[in-house]
Amino acid sequence: MKSSRLIAFEALHKIFTDNAYSNLTLENVLKDVKKDKSFISALVYGTVERKITLDNYIFKYLNSKPKPKILTILRLGAYQILFMEKVPDSAAVNESVKLTKEINQSYYASLVNAVLHKIQQDNESVENIKDLSIKYSVPQNLINMWYKQYSKEKVDAFLPFVNSRPPVFAVPNRLYVDADELQYELMSEGIECETVGELVKINSPFDLNKLKSFENGLFHIQDMSSYECAKSLGVQKDDTVIDICSAPGGKTFTLAELMENSGTVYAYDLYEHRINQVVKGAKRLGLDNIVCGVNDASKYNSAIPLADKILCDVVCSGYGIIRRKPEIRYKELDSVKALPEIQLKILETASKYLKSGGTIVYSTCTLNKKENEAVTKAFLNDNKDFSITEEKTTFPSLEGGDGFYRAVMKKNEN
Repeated sequence: MKSSRLIAFEALHKIFTDNAYSNLTLENVLKDVKKDKSFISALVYGTVERKITLDNYIFKYLNSKPKPKILTILRLGAYQILFMEKVPDSAAVNESVKLTKEINQSYYASLVNAVLHKIQQDNESVENIKDLSIKYSVPQNLINMWYKQYSKEKVDAFLPFVNSRPPVFAVPNRLYVDADELQYELMSEGIECETVGELVKINSPFDLNKLKSFENGLFHIQDMSSYECAKSLGVQKDDTVIDICSAPGGKTFTLAELMENSGTVYAYDLYEHRINQVVKGAKRLGLDNIVCGVNDASKYNSAIPLADKILCDVVCSGYGIIRRKPEIRYKELDSVKALPEIQLKILETASKYLKSGGTIVYSTCTLNKKENEAVTKAFLNDNKDFSITEEKTTFPSLEGGDGFYRAVMKKNEN
């Protein structure tokens, strides 16, 4: 049987060498694992998240870059020493040395042992590092972009939270419960939680598949910023609504529940396997006002009906959710240069389905004005029959939602 650290190592090596997504890689390696899932997940996400910080310590004590597998072992060991208080330093070092033998790289055991011992003895704590890129493990070019777009003051205020554990919010299915009632149901199942406005913040570990309240459709999980975005569309009972990029469905479910299971929410996505997630979630929640379909949001589809309200939450660089998907922060900025053109095309296409006097919300989960304000501005410049009624950017915070942007726009009456 593989050790927990070997499983974590194999996942990390795939992420670092193949640029694999951490969540998908972890999901794959954990499917047959019976124990220590939380520990393995913490090792993988934490090591990816803190890569720049870890390398800063590692390369103080190396003259050249080691083989990729050895570097992964060093990062994994250094993460345990620097960030996992419950793991004894001796265990972090010894288990890392053991890993070199488990992957047939025992020649490097003494190197791993020496470097990790030096990191253990290093007097510079992470909290005292002055370089913010190294301290928070965020590439300097991304920090520079944020400084230019949002100001140093705002960025320095949210940087401490990009590595914090993101809060988990449950959206009460208002067909059955409100926030107070959902809190009671969750607490009766041993879940520590508290009401935060219309949502319930979950404060203890949980397994969704083992919760009766989840199985019975009393709630769905959704970030606070995403919930507020859906709510900003202002849906009413009996509206016809389109969620043009729906999967995995959190906003769709919120919209359908806000409409009290009346009217129709048309939920579309590009891939059938993703739209099937929405179908499954709607069934669990008892929502029968959702009509799902596969559709390319960038191309006009005459089969899609006109709507009173449209949610246009587009594909984006994801810089607002790097605490959930840590590898996103390491994307080259040039790799997302083409996104604004795609986003504008999707918004332009979606707007053609909107009735006169209707409302459309354009949103992203990124912090990049080229994908946000610039796209909204370009759309409004080319569509004079639309006007903006609200524009908001939220930044990651300890108790609140992810980094998010939304623009609420109204189509003029004919």
